[in-house]
Amino acid sequence: MRHVPRFLAAAAMSAVLALPFTAAQAETPADTLIQAWAIDDVISLDPAEVFEFTASEVLGNSYQPLVGYDVNNVSDIFGVIAEKWDVSEDGKTFTFTIRPGMTFASGNPIRAEDAVFSLTRAIKLDKSPAFILTQFGLNAENVDAMVRQTGDMTFEFEMDKAYAPTLVLYCLTATIGFVVDKELVMANEADGDFGYNWLKTNYAGSGAFTIRDWRANEVIVLERNPNYSGDAPAMARSIYRHIPEGATQRLLLEQGDIDIARNLGAEEITALADSPDVKIESGVKGSIYYMGLNQKNEFLSKPEVRQAMKYLVDYATIADTIMKGKVQVHQAFLPKGFLGALEDTPFALNVEKAKELLAAAGVPDGFSVTMDVRNTPEITSISEAIQQTMAEAGIKMELIPGDGQQTLTKYRARNHDIYIGRWGPDYQDPHTNADTFARNPDNGDDAASKPLAWRNAWDIPEMTAKADAAVLEADAAARAEMYVALQTEHQQVSPFVIMFQEIEVFGMRKDVNGYIIGPSFNDNSFKSVTKDR
Repeated sequence: MRHVPRFLAAAAMSAVLALPFTAAQAETPADTLIQAWAIDDVISLDPAEVFEFTASEVLGNSYQPLVGYDVNNVSDIFGVIAEKWDVSEDGKTFTFTIRPGMTFASGNPIRAEDAVFSLTRAIKLDKSPAFILTQFGLNAENVDAMVRQTGDMTFEFEMDKAYAPTLVLYCLTATIGFVVDKELVMANEADGDFGYNWLKTNYAGSGAFTIRDWRANEVIVLERNPNYSGDAPAMARSIYRHIPEGATQRLLLEQGDIDIARNLGAEEITALADSPDVKIESGVKGSIYYMGLNQKNEFLSKPEVRQAMKYLVDYATIADTIMKGKVQVHQAFLPKGFLGALEDTPFALNVEKAKELLAAAGVPDGFSVTMDVRNTPEITSISEAIQQTMAEAGIKMELIPGDGQQTLTKYRARNHDIYIGRWGPDYQDPHTNADTFARNPDNGDDAASKPLAWRNAWDIPEMTAKADAAVLEADAAARAEMYVALQTEHQQVSPFVIMFQEIEVFGMRKDVNGYIIGPSFNDNSFKSVTKDR
C-alpha cells in the first residue's frame, strides 16, 4: 500500500499531538485538518462491522460505495464505484457494472470481484450491520449463489423478493456496502477470517483519504490517497484528537490549536458566537436521542411503567438549556425529513400522570433501576436531568458511566436495564429505522438479527409484520401512511423513550472552508476542505 513516507507522517503527527494547551496563539499546519471530537465509540475500522458514528464518518472519507446520493437532495442517487445498474423484469435482480479505471489506495484495480467479495464477506462475517443486507433474503449459505460475478466488471445481486429499488440502492450506500480491496484483505487472512482481525485496525479502501493510524481514545490519522479517482484533497492529512470536553475544545479552537470543535456545549456555542476567528456551522442530522428499556427487567416490562417514564422526561427544558441549539424535541423513530416521518410530540413532563400510571402498574412507590451512560459531558448532563425528574415519581435511577465502547458492548449483549444513546439511520429509506425500532423477527438470545428491539428484548411479531408490509409497498403515499400508523402505535407502547433529533454543530476556524455536514455521519465530508491563508 502506498503511503506518505513513514518518518514524515510520524513527524507531522507528533508535532500536531504535541500542540500546547497554552494561551499563546497557535496555528495548525496549512495542509492538515485537525478536529477535536469524542472518538471513544470506535470499535472497529472494518466496513463489515462498523456501526458507530465516529467510525462511520472516518469510513465515509476513506472508502467508496457502489452508489451514493446528493446530500442536499437524497432522492438523487448516482453511481460511485458502479458506473450503472439495471433491474430485471421481476424486480428481484440488480446487475451492476463497475466504473473502469478506478484503483484502490494499494494500486490494485477495482473489479467486480472486489464488490462481490465485499458483500459476500460482510454477510458471512455476520457482524452487527449485516441485517442491512440479509434483509434481502441473503445468508451465509446462499450468498455465493445470490451475489455472483458475471464478468470482469459486472456482477448480479439477487434478492428473495422485488423490493423497492430505492431501498436496495440506499442500503448499498451504508458503510457495510463499502468496497474493500480483496487482494489486500485476503493477503492478511488468518484461519479463514476473511482478513477480519487485520481489517479491524487497518485499511483497504479507495476513498479520498487512507487510514494511517487509530489509537483508541486518543487519535485517528487519515492521509491523502495518491490513487484516489476523484480530485485530490487539498489537505495532506486529517486528524481526529480525542478531546471530549467542550470547554477544552473551545479553548483550543480560540487559540488555533485545532481547526474544528465537534463537542461544544450550549455555553461554548454562545460564547463563540462573536469570536472574530471562529464561525459556527450546523446541519440537521437523522440521528435521534433515546432511552432503551430492557424488557427483561421486571419493572420495565410493565406497559404502564414504560408509559410513565415517557412522562418523566423534561424534553423542553433539556432542549432549551443543556442541548440548546443542538437538538429539537422529536418523539418518533423516523427523523424529520424521511418519508412518513411523524412529527407529533404527545409527551411532556407530567409527574402526576406518571404517578397514576405507576400505581396502575402496581409500583406506586416506584422502584430502583440502572442506566448505562456514555461519559461524554452532554449525555451525562441529559442523564442527570432525567435522573432528577424520574426521582420525582419514585423511580430511583443509578447512572453507570462508561466510554462508548463499554456501554455499547453491554447494550448489544442485552445486559443493561436502561441505555441512553443516539441512533443514526444507516441509509435514507424509512425502513432503516423501522427495521431496528419496530421489528424483531426472533427474540431469542441466539437470534441472527439483533436490532434495537431485540437489544431491549421486545417481542413484537404483529408489529414486525406491519414493518415487513410497509417495506414492500410500491406506492409512496400509501407507504408513508403505513409508517405514520406504525410510529403512532410505537410511540404509545414501545420500550423506547425517544426524545430528540440531533442538530450537529461545528465550531470552526474562519479560514476553514468546504466541510460538508451531511444528513448521516458517513456523509460528513472533508475531502473538499481548504484553508484560506
